[in-house]
Amino acid sequence: MRRSMLIACMCLLVAAASANATRPIWHPQLRTTWQWQITGKVDESVRAQMFDIDLFDARPGQENGGIIRRLHARGARVVCYLDTGAYETYRPDASRFPASVIGRSTGWTGERWLDIRRQAWPLFEPIILARLDLARSLGCDGVEPDQNNPVGNDPGFPITYADEKAWYLEVAGAAHARGLSVGMKNGIEIIDPQLVHTFDWALNEECFQYSECGALRAFVRAGKPVFQVEYRGAATSFCPRANAYGFMAMRKQLGLGSWRRTCWG
Repeated sequence: MRRSMLIACMCLLVAAASANATRPIWHPQLRTTWQWQITGKVDESVRAQMFDIDLFDARPGQENGGIIRRLHARGARVVCYLDTGAYETYRPDASRFPASVIGRSTGWTGERWLDIRRQAWPLFEPIILARLDLARSLGCDGVEPDQNNPVGNDPGFPITYADEKAWYLEVAGAAHARGLSVGMKNGIEIIDPQLVHTFDWALNEECFQYSECGALRAFVRAGKPVFQVEYRGAATSFCPRANAYGFMAMRKQLGLGSWRRTCWG
């Protein structure tokens, strides 16, 4: 009896370990076609190998509930957008953030910077980790963690570039621990070999508008795609340069609905 009980316990432990094992992390190819739509009902007719959609809207019963399963069924990968460096008044977990970590406006309605200095992590990081757990449970292949670059944006806290980099790395590590691919969103001012090595891809807004795309080429040289978006100017004004750099670039509108003009064929 004791031997059979021991075997049963060992089987349960093996099963539990298997259930908690980290799933293989998806690494997108350099020329992965993509769509970025984080507002409204996602247009599933768009031809793309990767869809970047809002995490909370993809929950069951929400506007895009079930979309991850449907996109997977057609062979597409799904990246889920979430804020990891800003507080949003309209999210279901907003009441969990203590006032002490909420700073000034990011410039977007209902959104304010978080105090991402290491000493503040215990106060809000569990909320961010719960969001990553949600991404995993919904079946997201990866995550787009946003608003981790407060330096120079008047966040209301004396945050340094060192603080910013530490938080980027913390978020990336937490995503990888859950088997999620993770992109470095913006933060172009601190890109270095360690960050390029850590992140699986990059997503940038308006580097051509501000003449700062050069740093992103390190990702391409490392075999990691750069998903890039411009909001102003005709696509023909930046696409030749984006293609020369090896970026997967497109023109989008600020509302980030379904409309797009891609630089690839």
